[in-house]
Amino acid sequence: MKNSDRTVPGSALGRRDFMKIGAGGAAIAALPAGLAAQTKEQGVDWWDAKPGKGGVGKPVAIDCHSHWSPELYSKAVADLGQPIANNYPLNVDIEKRLQWMDEHEVQMHVLTLSGSMPWQWTSAEQGAQLARIINDEGIEVHKKYPSRFVLGAELPIRDPQLALKELNRVAGKPGVNAVHLPDSMERHDYIIDPNFAPVLKRIEELGYPIIFHQMDGVANNYGGDRVSGPPNLAAGIDAPIDHTVLAMKLMMSGILDQYPKLEMVLPHAGGAFPYLAGRIEHFFSHFPGQHVTLARPYREYLRRFYYDYLIYYPEAFRFLVTMVGTDRIVVGTDIFAARDVEYPNEVLDQFHFPAAERDLILKGNAMKLLHL
Repeated sequence: MKNSDRTVPGSALGRRDFMKIGAGGAAIAALPAGLAAQTKEQGVDWWDAKPGKGGVGKPVAIDCHSHWSPELYSKAVADLGQPIANNYPLNVDIEKRLQWMDEHEVQMHVLTLSGSMPWQWTSAEQGAQLARIINDEGIEVHKKYPSRFVLGAELPIRDPQLALKELNRVAGKPGVNAVHLPDSMERHDYIIDPNFAPVLKRIEELGYPIIFHQMDGVANNYGGDRVSGPPNLAAGIDAPIDHTVLAMKLMMSGILDQYPKLEMVLPHAGGAFPYLAGRIEHFFSHFPGQHVTLARPYREYLRRFYYDYLIYYPEAFRFLVTMVGTDRIVVGTDIFAARDVEYPNEVLDQFHFPAAERDLILKGNAMKLLHL
């Protein structure tokens, strides 16, 4: 079989299939309206994926990118002088959130803080107290609704010792099925700092996946003032760049080899990491003075991560599938921030995957990751 026909493990789409689909999709924007309508079979963008005449499907999706900010935590950060701006009501009201989930095909949310994580503006001790509050809240919500909510435990990363202490405190408690960490803090790659190694080692021992997310604020923007606006480009452009740099540094630093059982989820479909893969490999393999020796072939590192499917364009999603396979993709909606991915089933069903692969993306991969 030729390389162009190669099928990525866990994917029903070969590269030849992708080229047939993707070439037409890439040209849609250049077509007149009448001709563009003929390309409808290419799929719809995430915000246009709606239920058909049959109505809303069964809640089956496990959403690995879903934020919250419960009342006790929101009050605690407000008491420290940093009230949460524009806190979406369903971030706080669990009962209304459950109703929304039922109406939008979501079986379970993995509860995590948003990009407004407090670790950069708090002292180490304040961060530890806030982590304790949010984690205890998540555990109680899980106890009340064990089939609907699990928690990505928050850690006060400013102090690795306090982070490890909080991790050990919540380890094994009901509903704690993952760890939630920022990509970086104040443009510092804390996660590859040797002082943070005991935390990573313990996370691996516990078998928790790490769910990553960018941290908001100019101090944390990878592009600094350049992307801060107006208009504010941080969430749209800067955050995916941060995910890309994180993935590269985890690979190049040897962290992925040092902790081979440590699973990680990159949000926003991995930023640009899967899409720049060839350029990155070429740069570190062929440019004079830039050679980096990796323990394994570069392409294997793409599949060391899981990726949520928050990429919005069907053509881009098909590309992600060809690069990493359906067995490395989970649902992620960020619904309460972006408010434009409302029906996870419909987002996926337009691709007509075999039932087994559809199940993997909607819930199977997440169940494996979260040990459900």
